Amino acid sequence: MHRWDAADYAKNSSQQALWARELIERIPWRGDAHVLDVGCGDGKITVELAQRVPEGRVMGIDVSAEMVRFATERFPAAQYPNVAFRQMDAVQIDLPERFDIVFSNAALHWVRDHRAFLLGAASVMKPGARMFTSCGGRGNAEAVRQTMLDVIARPRWREFFKDERDQTYWFFDHADYEPWLAEAGLTPLRVELVPKDMIHFGAHGLAGWFRTTWLPHTQRVPEAQREEFVSEVVGEYIRRYPIDEKGNVHVQMVRLEVEARKR
Repeated sequence: MHRWDAADYAKNSSQQALWARELIERIPWRGDAHVLDVGCGDGKITVELAQRVPEGRVMGIDVSAEMVRFATERFPAAQYPNVAFRQMDAVQIDLPERFDIVFSNAALHWVRDHRAFLLGAASVMKPGARMFTSCGGRGNAEAVRQTMLDVIARPRWREFFKDERDQTYWFFDHADYEPWLAEAGLTPLRVELVPKDMIHFGAHGLAGWFRTTWLPHTQRVPEAQREEFVSEVVGEYIRRYPIDEKGNVHVQMVRLEVEARKR
């Protein structure tokens, strides 16, 4: 399993945080709700969720020990008494608590078995509880992916990827999700692929995002050559999709947004 640099991710995840806040605004909040944040990452969004439920509680879970450690140290229980973090795989949710809201942003495209996630999430939801998730959907970041594959095929980098066979990200759509929701006892309220324009300031901004979120590929390259690989992918992408007049780089993303209720 690849290792996350939680501090680097925290510095280069502004777009993910922006989309999380858009999702938060869709939720009908009740101040005493209990919330499960699946794939909590560095914890900053978990804390924002906790601010919406001052009489409630938020549990953030993440499979990455590095992320959970970073979140726990950055947001200690003494200062954030209604927030807790725990290392847990999204496909193996097992908690004694029952939740009014299950939330997940920019995490589930790392999960191969969404059916298992939905079954586990439903098992800890109260009757009538709501689910709000957003993750990469079918077609997400295809231009970046294709650019990276073309760079990987070059002689300079080919040897580091010759045994790469496994799919890295898991992008689904409504046709996949509807039967999984039904099996989990969840009524779909909205299952939609939503196009998004991800904006980074210049090559440096794009490199920060690529370095921190395409780890299964970048970490195949020896550390001494990793920045060179990132720079080559970024440079090739900007050659194909030039920086705009404001100095921004655009990446066309697709989010799978799901809202459901437990029957």
